[in-house]
Amino acid sequence: MEKLLTKHFGEISFDPARIIIFPDGIPGFPNSKRYMLMSENEDEDMFFWLQSVDDGDVAFTLMDVYKVLPDYDPQVDRVEIDELGELDDTPLLIYNIVVIPEYVRHMRVNLRAPVVMNLNTGLGKQMICTNDDYSIRFMIFEELERAKKKLANEKNAGTDA
Repeated sequence: MEKLLTKHFGEISFDPARIIIFPDGIPGFPNSKRYMLMSENEDEDMFFWLQSVDDGDVAFTLMDVYKVLPDYDPQVDRVEIDELGELDDTPLLIYNIVVIPEYVRHMRVNLRAPVVMNLNTGLGKQMICTNDDYSIRFMIFEELERAKKKLANEKNAGTDA
């Protein structure tokens, strides 16, 4: 295990074998090419962090938007997908960068440019959708509230039976 001093998480340990390489970096951060995907509970979390290993000050909040917008269907160029290597049996991870301002109701997510990762090859890339269906600044807070209410209703319906 190696250690990294980060701005947001303090000193963290990480397994170098789990690093995801973004050969082109992430737009605006061309010098940060090595990242690690972090979460508290990968199986249940909706939010993740993509922490740069090259610069402890660089981290992105990611969201699994499929948990809130199950019909999200970003179309990306096949050539870009192929740059991530063989797919094998493991599906690609698709997350979106979230901006969480001080006033959380203004939380927004970039649906236009998903972050796509192939854990088999350890490669990732932020890609631009070829379909124009999605916004760069989609206000997600209300969708999160709706999803939370739906889940609560489903749980209550299960306990009433």
